[in-house]
Amino acid sequence: MTSPTQRSFGLCLLASVAGLWGCAGTPNPAAAPSEATVAAHVQAATKAAGTDLGEVLTLCKAAPATRAGQEDMDRGLLALINKPAPPPGQAFDKLYFVGGDWASAWAIDTSEGIILIDALNNPAEAAALIEGGLRKQGLDPARIRYIIVSHGHGDHYGGAPYLAQKYGARVVMSDVDWTMTETRLELATPIWGAPPKRDISVKDGDRITLGGTTVTLYLTPGHSWGTLSPVFDVAWQGQKHRVLLWGGTGFNFGKDIPRLEAYSDSAQRMAGIARSQGIDVMLSNHSRVDGSQAKLAKLRQDARAPANPFVVGLPTVERTLTVMNECALAQRDRFALMP
Repeated sequence: MTSPTQRSFGLCLLASVAGLWGCAGTPNPAAAPSEATVAAHVQAATKAAGTDLGEVLTLCKAAPATRAGQEDMDRGLLALINKPAPPPGQAFDKLYFVGGDWASAWAIDTSEGIILIDALNNPAEAAALIEGGLRKQGLDPARIRYIIVSHGHGDHYGGAPYLAQKYGARVVMSDVDWTMTETRLELATPIWGAPPKRDISVKDGDRITLGGTTVTLYLTPGHSWGTLSPVFDVAWQGQKHRVLLWGGTGFNFGKDIPRLEAYSDSAQRMAGIARSQGIDVMLSNHSRVDGSQAKLAKLRQDARAPANPFVVGLPTVERTLTVMNECALAQRDRFALMP
């Protein structure tokens, strides 16, 4: 059974989706799940993906109804973690990639310190890639003031206890996922170690401000029930851009129809927010999803290129969220058809 918090997104969506959803956040009656509805959602996602969002479209592949066993999970994690890490890089004037090949970490430099978004899998990665990456970019890791953990899975919190203890940084996570990490970890493996101790607990719409930079934290349940998707401003060549960092992408939670519906709700809601705020950059905490490694490589070739490859424009941000929404609904209907 889902809790009121988990299904409390009774949100008035913008007029562009008002034909599908009412102000109470309750969907209008839809066709019963069938192979035809699955195909229709996949078709809509494929159309939205076009030729440039193929990685996001992989969400439409059938997801397993059960989680992988511990041995398979650990083996798969180690394979992903052990892939050679890309070099760190600067995406915007004050935004830096300091992640691995699989999991990403992003650092926002401000006049009063660094806001880190996610902390990778373990202390060794945090030391090599976050501390080492910041130093390679001319930044002092001792200036890390906040570590925003997008959700309570160890590939994002694994290095947080190490960095918090070493530098006195504050760890930020949603109240929902703090509770999950304190009670029953959704995903547990010794590869990640223990989660951080509860520090700053946030709810939907809360903000972290440092050195004139404000990060707004939107609760986008789905990947976990307490996933946070940060929104913040960046600059490039004197132009301001608005970023949405989607906090949790994959459907790795098995046959959980309410969670897929929450994911769909979150994607639709953030599409409305993207329109209202003019969001033109969409990032992820896994670099294959947003193509950040290829984009950083382009910037390394021409660090002052007038066209920043990370600026994809509002229409592409909306298309990305449409793909996520439609793939979530396709997977929901697949599970609904199962006995």
